[in-house]
Amino acid sequence: MQLNTILLFFQDAEEAAAFSLLDLITEGGPLGIIIIALLLVLSFIGLYIFIERSSTISRAAKIDESFMAKIRTNVQSGSIDAARGLCQSTDTPISNMIEKGLMRIGRPLGDIQTAVENVGNLEVTRLENRMSTLATISGAAPMIGFFGTVTGMIMAFYKMATEKNVTPDVLAGGIYQALLTTAFGLFVGIFAFIGYNYLVARVEKVVFNMEATSMEFIDLLQEPAS
Repeated sequence: MQLNTILLFFQDAEEAAAFSLLDLITEGGPLGIIIIALLLVLSFIGLYIFIERSSTISRAAKIDESFMAKIRTNVQSGSIDAARGLCQSTDTPISNMIEKGLMRIGRPLGDIQTAVENVGNLEVTRLENRMSTLATISGAAPMIGFFGTVTGMIMAFYKMATEKNVTPDVLAGGIYQALLTTAFGLFVGIFAFIGYNYLVARVEKVVFNMEATSMEFIDLLQEPAS
């Protein structure tokens, strides 16, 4: 009996919370609903970008500790095709860089280094794809929320000036819009800001590993043949 009472209490609380949130959104009026809908779309876009980029960066960050040792063994033994096959089977930004360098073996060392750096730059660009959109959302969402705040307060003051009997119910729509859009805009903006900086930090770690590996590869090519 007591357990059923507790379950009913939480069920009623959830329904009341959902109903209250829906009331808040609808009480903001058409403009408030439009702003909330826009912020909701931005939140879904930001969440998609964050999940998709996190997955991509995670795959790029996977490093086989024995990868460069195998490349070194193949290069020193003259098995360039085997080294290229290893790069193709790995399929990471680092392996793509090394493969391009292997394809340039026989040319001046400066040309090889330039080719490796060019591939590295392309790989970094691919890793950062759509991250600028996430940064834009982190800045735009609070501004859209503040726009809802301004328009909501304008609505409230307009009703104060035009209505004969000013009651809390008369002002409620504008105030609801002002507070709800600000809160939601800040929530979306904070999430996007934290997500963007998290992804930037992970990309920087991948870039550091790419630079270290490319230097190791160039040093390998300069080693005297045994």
